[in-house]
Amino acid sequence: MDIIETVFLRNSLVVAFALIGVTIWISYFLADKLTNGRIHGSAVAIALGLVAAYFGGVATGGNTGVADVALFSGIGLMGGGMMRDFAIVATAFGVQLSELKKAGLVGVISIFAGVIVSFVVGAAIAVMFGYTDAAAITTIGAGAVTYIVGPVTGEAIGATDAVITLSVAAGLVKSILVMIGTPLVARYIGLDNPQSAMVFGGLMGTTSGVAAGLAATDPKLVPYGAMTATFYTGVGCLLGPSILYFLVSGIF
Repeated sequence: MDIIETVFLRNSLVVAFALIGVTIWISYFLADKLTNGRIHGSAVAIALGLVAAYFGGVATGGNTGVADVALFSGIGLMGGGMMRDFAIVATAFGVQLSELKKAGLVGVISIFAGVIVSFVVGAAIAVMFGYTDAAAITTIGAGAVTYIVGPVTGEAIGATDAVITLSVAAGLVKSILVMIGTPLVARYIGLDNPQSAMVFGGLMGTTSGVAAGLAATDPKLVPYGAMTATFYTGVGCLLGPSILYFLVSGIF
């Protein structure tokens, strides 16, 4: 047992990939058998991950979920920013430039419109719940943009840890809703070609949600939606702690 434990600890990243692989397989199995494919396996996987993170933190008294368990320490690396950014960038390699150009000005407008609308909705909800501090309102609004933009904005403008956590929660809820809702509404909104996928990715913006939702709709559309969703995240990270924060500060 000591030998096995030593091998697993020295190869923690390999263990992490194996654990995530098993989790993904179980998630897709449950999504297929229990929901007949209506809920994408990625949404189930995220739910299982959140449950595992909770129990991991409770069991160890730590704050990084299952990564606090020595055997699963590789999860901390695999789930970190480096792997996340690599996965996001990798999706762009499936895009054909000829299709990307067809989105044109509409695709650009969709990115800015998506960021601004999501921010306004998130900020309005923050105000409705009694927040009056500009930094808190901006951070929660940025979280509604995506769960990446929220923490980036919060750290830049000095928001509290509690507010930053709320921004992440808002982004996760949005991501899961996009995952579940995309295949349900795709037929009604004409989401069946690369151009509409790029506009959709620009409006929704949450890369994980868009990618999973499009994968359940038509896997060939994933790179196009992920491409504009990635730009959306970048635009949000630029506007959140700057122009949007200044506007909120002027109002509050």
